Amino acid sequence: MVISTDPAWGDAVDQFVQEYENAIVYADIDQETVLHEGQVRVLANGWVELPTERLLSPDAVHHIDTQTG
Repeated sequence: MVISTDPAWGDAVDQFVQEYENAIVYADIDQETVLHEGQVRVLANGWVELPTERLLSPDAVHHIDTQTG
């Protein structure tokens, strides 16, 4: 049996990653609890990556507002 060391999805997963330069990550619907402001990456599995390489769980994030400009 031959087992590859390359990921099964390869680079295809990167196509589902969304990057935002200016965003606000909220923990609640009322927008009272801000988890992060600034650059974020939303990974294909729903986790939110911060510039410090810290990850926020999809369960912790209620929504993300993106800012233009």
